[in-house]
Amino acid sequence: MEQITLDISRVYDFVSAEEIKKLSGETLSAQQTLYQGDGQGNDYLGWLHLPSEIAQEQIVGIETAVAGLKEKTEVLVVVGIGGSYLGARAVNDALAHNFSHLKKGQKAPHMLFAGHNIGEDYMHELLELLDEQSYSIVVISKSGTTTEPALAFRILKNHLEEKVGKKEARDRIIAVTDSSKGALRQLATDEGYRSYVIPDNVGGRFSVFTPVGLIPLAICGVDIRQLVAGAKEMSQSCDPALPFEENPAALYAATRNALYRSGKKIELLVNYHNKLHYVSEWWKQLYGESEGKKGKGIFPAAVDNSTDLHSMGQYIQEGERTLFETVISVEKTDHQVKVPGDPANLDQLNYLEGKNIDHVNKMAELGTILAHLDGGVPNIRISVPALNAHWLGQLLYFFENACGISGYMLGINPFNQPGVEAYKKNMFALLEKPGFEEESAQIKSRL
Repeated sequence: MEQITLDISRVYDFVSAEEIKKLSGETLSAQQTLYQGDGQGNDYLGWLHLPSEIAQEQIVGIETAVAGLKEKTEVLVVVGIGGSYLGARAVNDALAHNFSHLKKGQKAPHMLFAGHNIGEDYMHELLELLDEQSYSIVVISKSGTTTEPALAFRILKNHLEEKVGKKEARDRIIAVTDSSKGALRQLATDEGYRSYVIPDNVGGRFSVFTPVGLIPLAICGVDIRQLVAGAKEMSQSCDPALPFEENPAALYAATRNALYRSGKKIELLVNYHNKLHYVSEWWKQLYGESEGKKGKGIFPAAVDNSTDLHSMGQYIQEGERTLFETVISVEKTDHQVKVPGDPANLDQLNYLEGKNIDHVNKMAELGTILAHLDGGVPNIRISVPALNAHWLGQLLYFFENACGISGYMLGINPFNQPGVEAYKKNMFALLEKPGFEEESAQIKSRL
């Protein structure tokens, strides 16, 4: 079975194969904790076996349910923040045409986003665009009261109702929310919106294979069957019955923890394919929110190369030696463009005549890896055969599974996010939200 592959051989000058193997017992213990469901946060393990539990009938049901909406929608606005939008954006952006917003004859709806920031200019300009477009909304929130998406949805709901009327707006809004409680669940029931459930046992950053990701992706033309099939294949490859050396998630978790303990505190996720930018953003939340607790955790950062070699390359090459890299390498491109010859050769590029652009890109990737190794930066490489829904499904599930193992190796709960609430309390106090009077007085005394 072809699948993404993991190469850790370029870390051995920093942590040896023997050192990594010594962590196998600890890694397998963490993996056992994950699969037995007896560790911290075990009430949020619904994602673990999810790809194998999604029946073909469920996928067909989603595709059928959104078909009518898809046909009358030019723009789909996905309202959510964090895990409620990053999974859908990662997959959609990775698979969409680079210039779909300008390409004539685009059949699938364009996916746009709201509720992921509190930008007034952003919202004004979005509404300006939506004045001219036939649009629909997928609003995603377990509670319905998270400030950023709730604020955006209130505005967009009002705009859509004024534009097409309340009855038509009702048919153009899909809510993805809790099964029985919360403000959005109540609103969906009261207004008669079509709705889908966020499973109680799946946290936002692990939710891409639930309706949180599948509904907007299906509307925008992504092959969700292949996305789920890829995830299912990878879930089988991560089975704890497999030997440590053959289990990519266990091996990745062990390697990054070995590097962390050797003083490498920052992991850079590196790609050489511009469409993977939001895969990196999704990965940053997955690992940052899962591992950054109790003064522990590898700091997740990301660069898009070769672009960022001209901005961050200097620091990576010669800055403080606390970094290691995980490179996602896409082996095959969808298209081919060869370098033409030029009689004048003023740019001195004739030595590349007849070669594919991707060949140049691959040599930039290899040259950079070797340079960074010489500069003291260990390198993990993840090879993806091609950029499509199937391989993305494998990649995303691989990262999810390894994250659960790695979190337990750190001795923390990988599935909560207590620190996220700190900024919210201060924001509510400064906004004088009812119920925060005491906090409001305290925080204002500090200003």
